[in-house]
Amino acid sequence: MRTTKGSARHKAKRRLFKKAKGYRGGRSKLLRTVKETLIRAEAYAFRDRRVRRRDFRKLWIIRINAAVRERGLRYSEFICGLNRAGIELDRKSLSEMAINDPTAFDNVVEEVKQTLAA
Repeated sequence: MRTTKGSARHKAKRRLFKKAKGYRGGRSKLLRTVKETLIRAEAYAFRDRRVRRRDFRKLWIIRINAAVRERGLRYSEFICGLNRAGIELDRKSLSEMAINDPTAFDNVVEEVKQTLAA
């Protein structure tokens, strides 16, 4: 007796169409177009997850730089002083500290200034 892939193929197609739900026109209705669209969409998603990390790091650096310049230092000097002082805070937490807890950020900046002066 001849066997077919009927149910397996149907299941695979259903999985693809489910991923493409909400796309416009043939991008959600035609199998070949759905496959092409999903390949491209997944490539963009993979790429942009990395871009998002880059963008957030840039944002944190801009915020820290602005906060540090108000206190009389440059970003590069501040980071150098942090390393010399042995303060292990990442840029994300420094950025949040500069916005939400300026007094604690002032303390960190003073510590860095003392380290740079010594």
